[in-house]
Amino acid sequence: MSDQNCGLPGGAYPTDCELTEALRNRAMVRNQPLVRSEAWTIALPRARHVKLLLLDVDGVLTDGSITYLSGGGEAKSFNTQDGLGIKLLQESGVAVGIITARSSEAVERRAQDLKFAYVFQGKQDKLTVYESILKETGLRPPQTAYMGDDLMDLPILNRVGFAVAPANAVAEVRQRIHYTTERGGGRGAVREICDLILEAQGNLERMRAKFDR
Repeated sequence: MSDQNCGLPGGAYPTDCELTEALRNRAMVRNQPLVRSEAWTIALPRARHVKLLLLDVDGVLTDGSITYLSGGGEAKSFNTQDGLGIKLLQESGVAVGIITARSSEAVERRAQDLKFAYVFQGKQDKLTVYESILKETGLRPPQTAYMGDDLMDLPILNRVGFAVAPANAVAEVRQRIHYTTERGGGRGAVREICDLILEAQGNLERMRAKFDR
């Protein structure tokens, strides 16, 4: 490209030089590696083996808030960034499911939207459900991950190969797991762990490249 316009900044339109420099800067930023925390780096070896990610709902896929509706139902809010992370993880070959102690039509609808491989609602004994999934799939604990935020999640968290908690989890949970997300439940915590698993398995950049054109 000619440099004939390079010395004439400040006009109504960007010069050829300004456009070239902007594109160059954009490419440099795009190619810079993301800055990861030490905890993220330490967690990568465990995440590398994950074939199934199981999630609690309240406090993980949501912020834990429950709004009772006048008609007798309840409302929950879900994070769209979590949704995309789950879809990308599924596309990479990792199955995703939920095990929750409560039952909700909103959760059922979200599960259908995201095509979860496993949906277990109203399950107080989560460990029994987890063990039945292992038996059905033939997966071993090191190939599974679980994200939970409260005491009833501990039995599974103590068993899986990669135990994760959102930033809002109770202290007893955060002390017992392998990785605590920087984000809270319902606010991108699930997206964070999806990205971590994708990076650990060498799929993150490939998935991002689909959108960065």
